[in-house]
Amino acid sequence: MSISPLPKVLFFDVFGTVVEWRSCVTRALMRAAERALLDSEKQLSVDVRVRAGAMTLEDWQAIAKEWRASYGRFTASFEPSSAFVSVDEHHYTYIQTLLQQRGLDGMLTDEERWDLALCWHRLEPWSDTVEGLKLLNHQFRTCTLSNGNVALLEDLQNYGSLPFTDVASAEHFGAYKPSSQVYHGAAKRFGLEPSECGMVAAHLYDLKAAKALGFMTIYIERPQEENLSAERIAEARQEGFVDQWVGLGCGGLVEVAKRFGIPAETNS
Repeated sequence: MSISPLPKVLFFDVFGTVVEWRSCVTRALMRAAERALLDSEKQLSVDVRVRAGAMTLEDWQAIAKEWRASYGRFTASFEPSSAFVSVDEHHYTYIQTLLQQRGLDGMLTDEERWDLALCWHRLEPWSDTVEGLKLLNHQFRTCTLSNGNVALLEDLQNYGSLPFTDVASAEHFGAYKPSSQVYHGAAKRFGLEPSECGMVAAHLYDLKAAKALGFMTIYIERPQEENLSAERIAEARQEGFVDQWVGLGCGGLVEVAKRFGIPAETNS
């Protein structure tokens, strides 16, 4: 089924929608701890060594999950009238809090914490992301619209060979989604009305905010990203703020291109 009328630009949420963060961030946490424990010159207390050595895969996964959740709380509570604080800065600050909570304070130097915080710049695309974006580029300009700061998004684009035609960040607009300032700013950046824009995301709050301003909306269900119950799915469908719903395992961004009438063989 094709989608009409067609938007002129498709904007994309990035974390969880375009790239996968759980396994990537968990691996980065584990590697940072392993390097710290193997560093013979690092003066770690016995307690920190014992605690770090006893951490399981599930423990590190829990830290990754809480780190991600803290990002959501940070962006949701940010006041646009305040001095802008980047997501990179938040990630750096909050990983120290998480390590302290688990008795791992002192395991990493300041430089090592910054390097760990930058693991969010090195996330892997979902398997359909690159192909799907290439297909969509035949018909649209494709642009990030993420709460991630500009440098973060540019690094993700380079690291994952993400073929976006443009990069836009909440940083450009001095606010964070779901502030209307971000969506209006993105449309204006391209000289468009919101009705000429599409928003693609794996998060209902993002699409609900975009739809309220006139964006066309496409939901991409991703593994573990929202874990919606059948009741919540039915509720969201009834509310009507999602124009197209791409379910789990249905092809992701490649399916989005198909629904716009772009055949997969276009990339061949």
